[in-house]
Amino acid sequence: MRSAEQLSEPVPGRGASGFPSMSSLTEKDRPIVQLLLNTGTCPRCILRFCCVGSQTLYRHPDKDLMKDLEDFLKKNQEEEGTVCLEVVDPPCKRIRLEDTEEGPEDLNHNGALPRIPSENDGNAAVESSAGKVCNVCLGILQEFCQADFVKRVCQKVNSADYQFTSFVFSVSLPPQLSVRERAAWLGVKQEMRNLGLSLEKDDIVQLKEAYKWIIHPQLAEELGVPADGKSLFEVSVVFAHPETDEECRFLATTCPDCFKPAKNKQSVFTRMAVIKALEKIKEEDFLKHFPCPPSSPKNLCDALEIQCNNGAVFVAGRYNKYSRNLPQTPWIIDGERKLESSVEELISEHLMAEFKADSFNFSSSGREDVDVRTLGNGRPFAIELVNPRRIHFTAEEMKRLQQAINNSSDKIQVRDLQLVTREAIGRMKEGEEEKTKTYSALIWTDKAIQREDIALLDDIKELKLDQKTPLRVLHRRPLAVRCRIIHTMSSEYIDEHHFRLHLKTQAGTYIKEFVHGDFGRTKPNIGSLLNRTADILELDVESVDVDWPPTLDN
Repeated sequence: MRSAEQLSEPVPGRGASGFPSMSSLTEKDRPIVQLLLNTGTCPRCILRFCCVGSQTLYRHPDKDLMKDLEDFLKKNQEEEGTVCLEVVDPPCKRIRLEDTEEGPEDLNHNGALPRIPSENDGNAAVESSAGKVCNVCLGILQEFCQADFVKRVCQKVNSADYQFTSFVFSVSLPPQLSVRERAAWLGVKQEMRNLGLSLEKDDIVQLKEAYKWIIHPQLAEELGVPADGKSLFEVSVVFAHPETDEECRFLATTCPDCFKPAKNKQSVFTRMAVIKALEKIKEEDFLKHFPCPPSSPKNLCDALEIQCNNGAVFVAGRYNKYSRNLPQTPWIIDGERKLESSVEELISEHLMAEFKADSFNFSSSGREDVDVRTLGNGRPFAIELVNPRRIHFTAEEMKRLQQAINNSSDKIQVRDLQLVTREAIGRMKEGEEEKTKTYSALIWTDKAIQREDIALLDDIKELKLDQKTPLRVLHRRPLAVRCRIIHTMSSEYIDEHHFRLHLKTQAGTYIKEFVHGDFGRTKPNIGSLLNRTADILELDVESVDVDWPPTLDN
């Protein structure tokens, strides 16, 4: 690729437009310019095929670039001081002498080579290309580089009311553009071969790259923020060209393995499938099915969609649950909702409203049953807010948001509410089974008990359990035997049939099943240890020993 430094070298005179003339083009480029202009290619695509890598040159107005190309074709070799083709000079990075080996026959789809344009064809070439839709980019490097389209994109962005300090711009191109790009390259390649030169496909400046060179500074100026490839705010444009939609179909005949139906895809002719087929198809087979260079279309591309999307924002904290009739997540069975709300919804409804997000994903360090309370310092949770419009919150604003959540319900409370990164959420899940949790269980026994009957529980340390998947969760968990550990227990006598048991356990232990045994599926259990039937009446989570998220001064 010829660099901007090559373009900035002083050259005698300037183009009629006042912009630097085509100083990077040499006599080697003349057949490329003439051929592509003759076949209806726009000036910017011609620069791409001439391997011009100056971003600023692509930003010049289309008419001025056309005038510069016209001047380039008119100038003779002596005036410009360009290198003659007969002079043997070192091949540059992108154009080099052709190997002596013969390639595929130089035939187009009609079985004949296009005529090599002469220097006298310059005016005719310019006239044939002016005002037409480009046969390679289908107008993307023409109309869609203009200020009117840039303003249209920015109006869409501004009306969406996003907060952002930079942007990344993405483009979705019609898959047939890859076919046309290949056809244009093969046409140029044939011309270059006749002159003893070659043009490698990888040397051509990519259409998306050239388009972003042109559009980025315009969008940055209009939006007032810089373009940044790492930005979380994405502006995307989806282009389509219905007129040429059928142009990929011949590839399905020659390379059927590349086109397989996929979920959520309206057509098998995706851009990646087409590229894969183009890499696989033989050159001579392509030339039989598609004109090289490609024919000129009648219509421009359509900008089907202009979309904005902000990267997800993550909010973390700890929640306490004080109700024994509240599930952690919506409780829906066979499409029917069983309870009116959930922990997830009571927290997320406020976050969704303040962050103006499209949707959310809730996760936590474990979960409690609907009839279990979570006390103490609470359970760590994180919420991913998808495509939020608002992303900047001060610590004071987060504190007010936390207070609004707490004021809205007496069933839950949250603390340490804060913005976190995606990577930080991993700490909540790290070594989950090695973490410990403490519980308080109210237990009933069928036989009368005295204080000394339950005292033995206090002396048991590091008790190993074998727990088969409980019957109550077997519909959503695989059948397995899990080894869990009860680290310590402390009993508190209440009366002849009731006592409270405080337990410190390995995370993931099924406490209810440890108490009643789950028909012998958990061994040992409280019933077997006390030699009587035991059942659990109430269960509270007293602590979840995960040191995340960081404690805040609330």
